[in-house]
Amino acid sequence: MSNGESNGRKNLRMPDEDQVFAEVTTMLGANRIKVRCADGEERTARIPGRMQKRTWIREDDVVLVEPWDWQDEKADVIHRYEKADADQLRDEGHIR
Repeated sequence: MSNGESNGRKNLRMPDEDQVFAEVTTMLGANRIKVRCADGEERTARIPGRMQKRTWIREDDVVLVEPWDWQDEKADVIHRYEKADADQLRDEGHIR
């Protein structure tokens, strides 16, 4: 009966030490979005070319971003979570 997932839980991509969860607040255009990060910061995030046509990002999506070393108010989007995955992250207390 077990299908490798306990109670429907998936192993999701978690942030590395220099990455943080974020929620998309505003679409800015020109491959940029405004995000509210889990560390309390508002940042302008850039959607990299490898994601632009393959991964559609909308407001209220949960994404994984990597803040820039040289400009903390900016970041790059690393990964977008599906709605079910974002709900799981909220249930487990990783994001609000």
